[in-house]
Amino acid sequence: MSDVLAFADVTVVRGKNRLLDNVSWEVEEGERWVVLGANGAGKTTLLQVAAGRMHPTSGVAGILGEVLGTVDVFELRPRIGLSSAVLAERIPGREIVHNVVVTASYGVVGRWREAYHDLDHARAAELLEVMGVDHLADRTFGTLSEGERKRVQIARALMTDPEIMLLDEPAAGLDLGGREDLVGRLGEIAADLTAPALVLVTHHVEEIPPNFTDALLLRDGRVVAAGPLEVTLTDENLTETFGLPLKVERRGERWTAWAT
Repeated sequence: MSDVLAFADVTVVRGKNRLLDNVSWEVEEGERWVVLGANGAGKTTLLQVAAGRMHPTSGVAGILGEVLGTVDVFELRPRIGLSSAVLAERIPGREIVHNVVVTASYGVVGRWREAYHDLDHARAAELLEVMGVDHLADRTFGTLSEGERKRVQIARALMTDPEIMLLDEPAAGLDLGGREDLVGRLGEIAADLTAPALVLVTHHVEEIPPNFTDALLLRDGRVVAAGPLEVTLTDENLTETFGLPLKVERRGERWTAWAT
């Protein structure tokens, strides 16, 4: 396997704030990572660097065999699937759901004068079906519930057959039913051997989908622990990550944690 992400001592400083502090981390083909940490731990910043949308202040960020800062990010970004609240805010509320997905082919939000092939439209329709929102294809994005929007965004992230898919808190704001539906669908994607490498950011171990393989724990921009879920998600590591005595338990293919 080869490295999809290879971070070496990546540090991000904005003003007087050190958002990431000497983060070294590698993601290989076929791996499914969850990034856990409290608010302000640096999770979203890490994902922005991995998406080629933020450059490190120091250190080396390798993405898909390229080094950030020496590569044209506009050529790199189409190889990366991204679902995030920041991206969702850029999608026009009046945009038809089918077009929200198909426009990923050009890396734009908002249909204009682009020409799409039948294969593009068929691919978009297929992904909407995979995410269980094909019945919403003709609705406008602004009329969707939060859960429906999240699933449409993930369909969009998959549109270009990316080599890595980055999901920033995909279950945030969802009710229990919406969360469980989304977690199940992400678990199915993770089980697909042809799916890209996956990195999912969350605050909650309960949102880790089945078939995910590894975890990266962050606190104050630093790595607390990284590696296979079974050895990384321990009481001690979670306690250090969140600054609160915690107990973690695996039940089948799912995880749960609580304060002790």
